[in-house]
Amino acid sequence: MNLNLLEFNSLQISKQLDIEQKILSSTNENWCIINSGSTKTIVMGLSTKSEDVLNSKIIKKDNVNVIRRFSGGGTVIVDGDTIFITFIFQKTAHKFESFPEQILKWTEQFYKSALKLPLFSLQDNDYTLGDKKIGGNAQYIKKNCWLHHSTFLHDFSDKNMEYLKLPKQQPNYRKNRPHADFLTTLKGHITKQSFIELVKNELSRRYLIKSLNEDQYPGTWRLD
Repeated sequence: MNLNLLEFNSLQISKQLDIEQKILSSTNENWCIINSGSTKTIVMGLSTKSEDVLNSKIIKKDNVNVIRRFSGGGTVIVDGDTIFITFIFQKTAHKFESFPEQILKWTEQFYKSALKLPLFSLQDNDYTLGDKKIGGNAQYIKKNCWLHHSTFLHDFSDKNMEYLKLPKQQPNYRKNRPHADFLTTLKGHITKQSFIELVKNELSRRYLIKSLNEDQYPGTWRLD
């Protein structure tokens, strides 16, 4: 099976999301997008209410950019230490049904096989190491294809967590822990470049890869 691989370094997350939407509306191929880092940005799910999740006074004082993505899911703050992985597959690409739970199970198996981190697992739709979260995700499912995008914390700043309230709806394993106690990082387990290379190796094991860069994807998708 063929898979187009787009790689970026420090592409602003808003531009990445724009590219994902253009791919969804423009092609019937399979894609993986890997992006290492972005400027500091708070990304909200499509239907999230800002008053429920954001400490707006601090955000305004520090002039932090807030955007809303086209998919559901929770609210995250991303920066230069975030790794972004997005899969876009036609529904015929795999044998499993294109339902959220089945897609999540597939991604869990993919990352377990790629990273070989002993404590890695999927808990309540989060990627975790032990009982702490290292990554979140969201999905967008269309008639003929699906998208699954993830953010992995290679590192994070405690200061950044001050911008986010404790969510009203929490996974059971969180047990109302504050962000600093609930989150952990990949930093002590794997370098950022090693993480990306292991993901690419797993992709190459499973698919016929066509690697593209920001100068090679169709010109009509280029963003200013």
